[in-house]
Amino acid sequence: MLTRNCLLLFLWGLVNEGSVSSLRPPSPPLGRSRTGREHARSSAGPMRNGAAGFQRVKRGWVWNQFFVLEEYMGSDPQYVGKLHTDLDKGDSAVKYTLSGDGAGSIFTIDQTTGDIHALRSLDREEKPYYTLRAQAVDINTNRPLEPESEFVIKVQDINDNEPKFLEGPYTASVPEMSPVGTYVTQVTATDADDPTYGNSARVVYSILHGQPYFSVDPKTGVIKTALPNMDREVKEQYQVLIQAKDMGGQLGGLAGTTTVNITLSDVNDNPPRFSKSFFHLRVPESSSVGSAVGRIKAHDLDIGRNAEVEYTIVPGDGGAMFDITTNEHNQEGIIIVKKPLDYETKKAYTFKVDASNAHLDPRFQSFGAFKDTATVKINVLDVDEPPVFNKPSYVMDVYEDTPAGTIIGAVTAQDLDASSSPVRYSIDWKSDLDSYFDIDPVEGTISTNELLDRESIAQHNISIVATKLNSPVLTSRVAVTVHVLDINEFPPELASPYETFVCENAKVGQVIQTFSAKDQDLPTAGQQFSFRSTKEDLKNKNFTIRDFGNNTAGIVTKRGGFRRRLQEIYFLPVVIEDNGYPPKSSTGTLTIRVCGCESDGSLLTCSAEAIFLPVGLSTGALIAILLCIVILLVIVVLYVGLRRQKKKETLMSSKEDIRDNVIHYDDEGGGEEDTHAFDMGTLRNPKVVKENLYRRDVKPELKRGPKPPVSQDSADIRDFINQRLKEHDTDNSAPPYDSLATYAYEGDGSVAESLSSIESLAIDLEEDYDYLSDWGPRFKTLAGIFGEQSETQSDSTTTENTH
Repeated sequence: MLTRNCLLLFLWGLVNEGSVSSLRPPSPPLGRSRTGREHARSSAGPMRNGAAGFQRVKRGWVWNQFFVLEEYMGSDPQYVGKLHTDLDKGDSAVKYTLSGDGAGSIFTIDQTTGDIHALRSLDREEKPYYTLRAQAVDINTNRPLEPESEFVIKVQDINDNEPKFLEGPYTASVPEMSPVGTYVTQVTATDADDPTYGNSARVVYSILHGQPYFSVDPKTGVIKTALPNMDREVKEQYQVLIQAKDMGGQLGGLAGTTTVNITLSDVNDNPPRFSKSFFHLRVPESSSVGSAVGRIKAHDLDIGRNAEVEYTIVPGDGGAMFDITTNEHNQEGIIIVKKPLDYETKKAYTFKVDASNAHLDPRFQSFGAFKDTATVKINVLDVDEPPVFNKPSYVMDVYEDTPAGTIIGAVTAQDLDASSSPVRYSIDWKSDLDSYFDIDPVEGTISTNELLDRESIAQHNISIVATKLNSPVLTSRVAVTVHVLDINEFPPELASPYETFVCENAKVGQVIQTFSAKDQDLPTAGQQFSFRSTKEDLKNKNFTIRDFGNNTAGIVTKRGGFRRRLQEIYFLPVVIEDNGYPPKSSTGTLTIRVCGCESDGSLLTCSAEAIFLPVGLSTGALIAILLCIVILLVIVVLYVGLRRQKKKETLMSSKEDIRDNVIHYDDEGGGEEDTHAFDMGTLRNPKVVKENLYRRDVKPELKRGPKPPVSQDSADIRDFINQRLKEHDTDNSAPPYDSLATYAYEGDGSVAESLSSIESLAIDLEEDYDYLSDWGPRFKTLAGIFGEQSETQSDSTTTENTH
């Protein structure tokens, strides 16, 4: 640390003597524009002949930029630069102010002289430059003498950061036997110093440890092999120490290191080799075909797939009796019995075995043949052996809650010796402490000794011991695994409520619906369902069930020509059965609706209203038909009512036997006066009308003859029409087109005269209704009524005049 501080002080001293003096030239007057070249020339004036002056001229000066050295270690504030204006005559009348980044806290200015100092040490990596503003004001009035100027104080870098490997330590691999210059990996170091100033951030790489095996490029940091034919079998792991040094690797630069762990990956450059050239093995004559005789091994210095070995028996004297296979885990050669052995026939066999690599690398074929040969001799032994089970292990299944005493399987062992001693079986009590199972000592059948519960113990592992009777010491064991299976508890059911329909134009043998089933029993994998029709539904002439054999089934039509008008819905029961133990089954019902379809089989409609209508009839057409039916019904009802009314009137008139003189009198009478004024019989027979009978409320008047009709050329008609024409011609609201106006005018010449009741009172006083009697028998009653009314009115008028 002391050496580093001394080095920094030394560098600072050099800078103060040379380039730092360039930081303190007289500043241009505030408010004036001056180029960097002019300022550099003015600042170089006092020291033009010195070396330092040369540096300042060469370096140039930016008039609005100052420099300050980072990591300043001095006790006094570091001098930055000086501000000066031409208006300052040296009489202390000008005051300099400073504002911006760090003004007052980091940088301070002498208000009188304009000298700027840094109050504390600065770190360029924390902040590389500061932007400040300066202004000259009158010390008495505080009025600005010149506009405010902006300048920058840059922190000049020193080499205070060593290079760092941010991604280290590194791990890499390269194949063994690689040539010189093979790429391994690349390392990168970063330096926080300013790369644009000096050599503080220029890094050079070098190897401190790892030579002569590897090399590193000093500029890029790429690591390569430097030694040929490096053998993984000699040394596999290498640890290389890389150094990154700044200042271009010069003396005094800072350095950082990292570790690169390099592994040589394997290539097939070594053949397999037997540890010895002769192997001696023994095998009992009772060994069964396929049983192992012994093991031999050829060692390969390579690893992985490059060390995989293939063993072959060279055809010869005894090679036909045996075979050899490779153990993939440890690459051993396992010799097994290929044919039955007989000690009395042949007692020894000799043959050769080759060991070779399975995957060869053509680059190393020149090294020689990648195989080795060894001789194997096998002696056949005539020894008394224990019983041999026909299987290396047994697996049995039993359902839970199986009754005690149920046989679940059997084991078999034989004595292969010439004596052929009987074998007896037993269960090792240590493997069945709770006595769940029992075994027949002679037959070897295993049975349950009590109820098994899958939820408690799902698997039992027991050991069966086989013993020869003539040699009780010779025993053999075999492992028996008993799996307790779950009982089938839930019946299967339809997977979902299927919405099935059949087209009216469906054909025979058509599959109209595919359905499946589900079961709540576990496991779901391996479940097998079968589908069939119920016994009662076997004679169904409409539909049948077809089992596809893949846990699905289909509904198949047995006929065609379905009609919604005859039957809209069919119900088809289906029996679903699973393959569990014990098998479970259930019956589901499929609902089939008859629907109208297009010719291509696409659904058209299944609604209830469409059953009674031809295909394609819309709702609007249905409403129109219903309205027509209602109208026809109303007409029929009215017609029947009129017929009945006519029949009643005919019956009433037939009592008097009068056919031509029936009078229908439709008059609203005046109450009691009408009943006294008329004889009701007169209405039935007008011949019996009394001549002298008058209505009490009608005064008879004198007869008046019929008045002639008014002429068509009457003047009042013409006046009326002309008046209406003028009104229409002058009407502004009339439509802009010709219109036809029709006038109905009743003239004074009408026989019936005016029908208005306004002038009836004045006219009726002198009206004579006797002329009505001349019109026929039907008007005699009318003449009597109005004649009596005229007389009554005349009497009342006379009475009034008398009074």
